[in-house]
Amino acid sequence: MESPAARLLTLLSLLQTRPSWTAPELSDRMGVTARTVRRDIAQLRELGYPVDAEPGPHGGYRLGSGAALPPLLLTDDEAVAVVVGLRVATGHNVAGFEEAAVAALAKLEQVMPSHLRHRIDAVHTSTVPISGRAGPPVDATTIVLVAQACRGLERLRFDYVDSGGDPTDRLVEPYRLVHVDRRWYLVAHDHGRAAWRTFRLDRMSSPRLTGARFVRRDEPDAAAMVTEGLALHAHEEQAVVDLDVPIEVALEEIPVSIGVLEPARRGCRLRIGGDIDWMARFLVNLPFGFRVVEPPELRAELRSLGERLQRDHR
Repeated sequence: MESPAARLLTLLSLLQTRPSWTAPELSDRMGVTARTVRRDIAQLRELGYPVDAEPGPHGGYRLGSGAALPPLLLTDDEAVAVVVGLRVATGHNVAGFEEAAVAALAKLEQVMPSHLRHRIDAVHTSTVPISGRAGPPVDATTIVLVAQACRGLERLRFDYVDSGGDPTDRLVEPYRLVHVDRRWYLVAHDHGRAAWRTFRLDRMSSPRLTGARFVRRDEPDAAAMVTEGLALHAHEEQAVVDLDVPIEVALEEIPVSIGVLEPARRGCRLRIGGDIDWMARFLVNLPFGFRVVEPPELRAELRSLGERLQRDHR
């Protein structure tokens, strides 16, 4: 039979795995009587763990939120996933997050059993990280505060520098955070402009919760808004190109931040933005055929590029 201390740890672990447990479920899982379960629940409360009880036939026990974070009881796979994730996070472009990730990592690895440490070291030593283009750093407190506003349906006010460098004051109804190309974006309904907008968090300063709640009227595709903005709206020059492959094949070669792909009767259609010469070089590197619909300047640049290649490699 388990000791009382071991039984309490088992009970705490079970409460962390599901939103709610009935007393019979806990009794059956732990192999004890319902009376013992109630006594152990009371002892957890005495130790400071907020265990809430919901009455009724469909009620049960659930672990609530308290003043302090309780000990987390992780399975082997969960512990490995957390440590690997923290090691990745130490190289992330969130200001102030790297130090916290390193501190948490040190605490976990100090108590990690040897057989789990070997699994983690195998992943770490077998992986070669390659740093990509570094995005602008974002303060961790800003990310957390914006996420809280999204979850709590609370209006958010912040100072913002737009793409033209002009400072503005924004009042928004936040919806979703999107992380792409090592940058953080907020998709929100701009109260002053009465329209959905995307905001880069690194251009945001002094974010503050207003305490004013709101009811969301509709929900756009946040990821599509951000990626379409990166691929098209950020560029004055845009092009439409028909590709000779299904959209599933094209998606393997064209990142969502580069262009917007749409199904077509034959193959698919690509909408892309950027300088004419850059778009031409990008297109000739695709491993399938294409035809430029517009603009004519892109077709001319492709012909010029082809002539240069022929001249240089005769």
